[in-house]
Amino acid sequence: MSASYIEQNDTICAVATGMGRSAIAILRVSGPDAISIVDGIFAGRKKVADMETFTAAYGRIVDESEKIIDEAIVLVMKGPHTYTTEDTVEIDLHGGPLVVRSVLELLIRKGARMAEPGEFTKKAFLGGRIDMTEAEAVMDVIDSLSRSALGASMKQLRGELRDKIVELREKLLYETAFIESALDDPENYSLDGYAERLTETLDYISGEIDNLLKTADEGRLIREGIRTVIVGRPNVGKSSMLNRLLGEERAIVTDIAGTTRDTLEEMVDIGGITLRLIDTAGIRDTDDTVERIGVDRAREALNDAELVMFLVDATNGIDEEDMELARQLGGKRVLLLVNKIDSIVKMDASDGKTVADKASIHPAADGTCSQNMMDNAEDRTDIKEPGKYSNNDDLVHIDRLAELKKILEQEETDGLRTLYTSAKTGQGIEELCNIIKEMFFDNSLGNEEDGIIITHTRHKEALIETRNSLGRVRESIEAGVGEDFYTIDLMAAYETLGRIIGETLEDDLADKIFSEFCMGK
Repeated sequence: MSASYIEQNDTICAVATGMGRSAIAILRVSGPDAISIVDGIFAGRKKVADMETFTAAYGRIVDESEKIIDEAIVLVMKGPHTYTTEDTVEIDLHGGPLVVRSVLELLIRKGARMAEPGEFTKKAFLGGRIDMTEAEAVMDVIDSLSRSALGASMKQLRGELRDKIVELREKLLYETAFIESALDDPENYSLDGYAERLTETLDYISGEIDNLLKTADEGRLIREGIRTVIVGRPNVGKSSMLNRLLGEERAIVTDIAGTTRDTLEEMVDIGGITLRLIDTAGIRDTDDTVERIGVDRAREALNDAELVMFLVDATNGIDEEDMELARQLGGKRVLLLVNKIDSIVKMDASDGKTVADKASIHPAADGTCSQNMMDNAEDRTDIKEPGKYSNNDDLVHIDRLAELKKILEQEETDGLRTLYTSAKTGQGIEELCNIIKEMFFDNSLGNEEDGIIITHTRHKEALIETRNSLGRVRESIEAGVGEDFYTIDLMAAYETLGRIIGETLEDDLADKIFSEFCMGK
């Protein structure tokens, strides 16, 4: 156990609401001396020690010289029926940073110490109030950035994963105990036909583990978000697309190619799932030193991407730089976005017709072109000649688009989808969100009525180890070895499952998990 967690009986304190300026700040104090410490700084009609559990009182916080620091409301919660299972007092103050800091310093002078990150929750875990999956779910709820992530975290917080793990461990423990009893007392416990019965139990447990593992990869994406990189050559609308998806002007947008010089990462919830959106510098060869650094970082981001939004310009056509970029996307999940599609319905001054009309694309009532309209126009050749129309922005090089898609298919991109969009007007954005869901998730994944979802890598690793141990039991059965050999791997599976809920968790791993929590929780 690390030194920071040696004194589990310490009384700890922390700000539960952050140190920024706010209307109200909440300080939490928990431990065996929590009530007496707060009693020493609180002046009200009641002494804190005389208050009933789960009651509040109004008064003032005073220092050693009886100087008033602030007005306050204290809430007393007596163990063991508290979050930490210990006596806990919460102090509601005005949310000025100076006030909060002054009261914290006063609490420390009176005998409390500053809590480590996650130490309140660790006390709850050590006190047996929650298991490790529920402890992790506490932080997951706080960190949730989408409805799906929140739903998955709440299931885990309610103990659904714990209950399933406990059920499977009990079956493993029963089988181990039965074997040992039969070996010790063969007159009362028979192993005749036991291999067949044990195989049925292994089939059930393995099936449940497989069901959990099926959700693991998608569960991680729900919790952490899909690492999505927006790429394309300069000035195709990458930053505009980022702003459109975020719903705010986060990235600088100009008509000057090369405006974006570095990667810009933002989180966004679209349709209940989280995207870790990364806007990149336009990928091209450049002699500009700063822009070249941005291009290198864009390529690095591309290597780690789980989804690539590859933007091309519907108005200026597709050139060799687009083709070269397409050759770098092998093995990636790619959404090919033909952007600025709103421009193709502009009026051509030469004959008063829109380019869409000339391509037999009939705009919808709102003046936009639908996905099907564009799909039907891909084979048209009468709008591809540069300079044919007076407004060169109206050109859509459909023939080059087909060539680009062919390159992407040859590079074996994963699930290539093409969509016609306008970052300016929002055309195609709703369909974009739906396509991403289809590419990564089951339609029902993350819904409240669905089953348990595995969202942590360590859970997945433990389940895989458990499955391997069960596989070795099967091998022993098939080899016809003695039943006493079964117990070795049955207990290994039991121990590995225990790591998920914290029954057999090493101290250093527990410290690492809780150290990732926020202060005051």
